[in-house]
Amino acid sequence: MGSGQVTSTSELFDFKGKHVTVAGLGVSGVPAARVLHARGAIVTVVNDGDDARAREQAAGLEALGITVRLGDGASLPEGTELIVTAPGWKPDKPLFLAAEKAGVPVWGDVELAWRLRGPDAAPWLAVTGTNGKTTTVQMLASILKAAGLRTAAVGNIGVSLLDAVLGEETYDVLAVELSSYQLHWAPSLRAHSAAVLNLAPDHLDWHGSMEAYARDKGRVYEGNRVACVYNVEDKATEDLVREADVEEGCRAVGFTLGTPAPSQLGVVDGILVDRAFVENRQKNAQELAEVSDVNPPAPHNIANALAAAALARAFGVPARAVREGLRAFRPDAHRIAHIADIDSVAYVDDSKATNTHAAEASLVSYESIVWIAGGLAKGATFDELVAKSAKRLRGAVLIGADRALIREALARHAPEVPVVDLDRTDTGAMLQAVTEAKRLAQPGDTVLLAPACASMDMFTNYNQRGDAFAAAVRELEA
Repeated sequence: MGSGQVTSTSELFDFKGKHVTVAGLGVSGVPAARVLHARGAIVTVVNDGDDARAREQAAGLEALGITVRLGDGASLPEGTELIVTAPGWKPDKPLFLAAEKAGVPVWGDVELAWRLRGPDAAPWLAVTGTNGKTTTVQMLASILKAAGLRTAAVGNIGVSLLDAVLGEETYDVLAVELSSYQLHWAPSLRAHSAAVLNLAPDHLDWHGSMEAYARDKGRVYEGNRVACVYNVEDKATEDLVREADVEEGCRAVGFTLGTPAPSQLGVVDGILVDRAFVENRQKNAQELAEVSDVNPPAPHNIANALAAAALARAFGVPARAVREGLRAFRPDAHRIAHIADIDSVAYVDDSKATNTHAAEASLVSYESIVWIAGGLAKGATFDELVAKSAKRLRGAVLIGADRALIREALARHAPEVPVVDLDRTDTGAMLQAVTEAKRLAQPGDTVLLAPACASMDMFTNYNQRGDAFAAAVRELEA
């Protein structure tokens, strides 16, 4: 069992005079290099790319006396005692294989932040999962703030963990979003409490298998002190709790959209209730909030709210703060965002649904849908998604490079659903998609952008795709 206690920096790692290689420039590499250099490490940065942006970043680091090797991220610099890597670098890269052979440890930016925490550092409430991480962490931060706690949403969103740990601002607790990449490279992380929201195939090209992906997600539970929060409807998350090595007294706490059993949070008659953090949980339940306090009150978002509430309650937050925090929360753009009603048809932007699991959560939120989908499939298959959603589909408009995969799944599992296949990628493609969706829709329907695919074949990112959808809807409205 890990101690789970905060240890002073000096006990963990003395960087003075140590030869540290930082793998990758970018968002995490540059601050990591600066921090390590400031602590007396002899830092070498290696980077695959050698473009204008990389050269600009390299010049800034070289001015400090840091060695930078551009266009060579494969070979291990001589004398390296530690590697700190950007989270996106795949574990099978030659650099890491060489490090393993030489017995050199590899940390990610999260591990570095964890090791640099001071003796009075704020505990971490950690969230991971295939979908819903960002929303859940933001809900959690909102609830913690409503309880009067100094906190921030950090990690894979917002403030970087290094900035949060080393900045001048002091916190009572941190709400931390962690990706599977970050967890893979964070061997000593020990959260106060943590949640795995759900597990579905994603990033398998990086992890190599679903088992490896799940194993990395499950690292978030290692050494938890108070609660391991899991999804009752997703058995794989409960299995990860069972496999975790936690502190003595740490509890498994489930969340469910149904009536909660003891040691669970759930929903009863439109009320979010807690049967985990109450006295005599066999008989008692604590009302936390109403479903209508959750924005938007879609099923998967209620699940996010329950997970956030469970972590907050594990930290001792009172019930009233859960209600106030959920009411104050405003979701980010492109997450089931209602754009407009035109001729009694609702237009909803869920461009953030970049994989099948996220799209399924979106599709179950509406009864009758004209679905706009497609993009880059990232190796995904669509049969299960279409089969589950077929009865809700009024029609489908398909865009993007891998739209044929969705078209074929629709032909197999929903042959009666009319499909419009748009073979264009220019800037007017989204306006035509929305126009075709309007033609297929009837009063009471929802035109839903839930692509189930990444966006980079046609757009810079999912934000730009969602903006294009919203602009097209407003053009129709005008």
